[in-house]
Amino acid sequence: MNVFGKLFGSAGKSGKGTTPQEAIHRLRETEEMLTKKQDFLEKKIYQELITAKKHGTKNKRAALQALKRKKRYEKQLTQIDGTLSTIEFQREALENANTNTEVLKNMGVAANAMKTAHENMDIDKVDELMQNITEQQELAQEISDAISKPVGFGEEFDEDDLMAELEELEQEELDKNLLEIGEAENVPLPNVPSTSLPERPVAKKKEEEDDDMRDLEEWAKAM
Repeated sequence: MNVFGKLFGSAGKSGKGTTPQEAIHRLRETEEMLTKKQDFLEKKIYQELITAKKHGTKNKRAALQALKRKKRYEKQLTQIDGTLSTIEFQREALENANTNTEVLKNMGVAANAMKTAHENMDIDKVDELMQNITEQQELAQEISDAISKPVGFGEEFDEDDLMAELEELEQEELDKNLLEIGEAENVPLPNVPSTSLPERPVAKKKEEEDDDMRDLEEWAKAM
């Protein structure tokens, strides 16, 4: 029985389908087995080459037999290389198919879950709910605006009347200031004193200086 027969023959006889996971697992096992066979054949080829070199021209028959066995091993190795390439391609295709199957399965589960979530939703009810939310938001904004607006608790005054009263007060204050300035200008100045001021003793001081100078001159002549 060939490799593919070993892989899928038992499943065909039992009548049960092989799951993608099982098939991928079997392909991986086959790859491992063939890889080990490759290693074995490469070692055999190397040994036969050593044998052929060893006998050489001394024993041509033995050397030729070694080279023939080497050729057979190389042929088997080539076949295994091709088989491994085919199995690898098949395994990758199967893995991709399995991945796609799982993706589609999960997408189907998600779609069913979304359908279940939307079963109790009515688009008309959703629109009505959103309209109610908008109305409540607008009402809340109006309430906030009303609360933040300053109020006089029933006391309302005409702004023009207030401005006129303010102007009257300013005019009164201005008149008062002008009156005070006028009164300050009419205050009488102090009278000039009738008695004469005392004179500075300039002459007396000059006479004393002259006496000192005369004494100094006389003292200088006596010298």
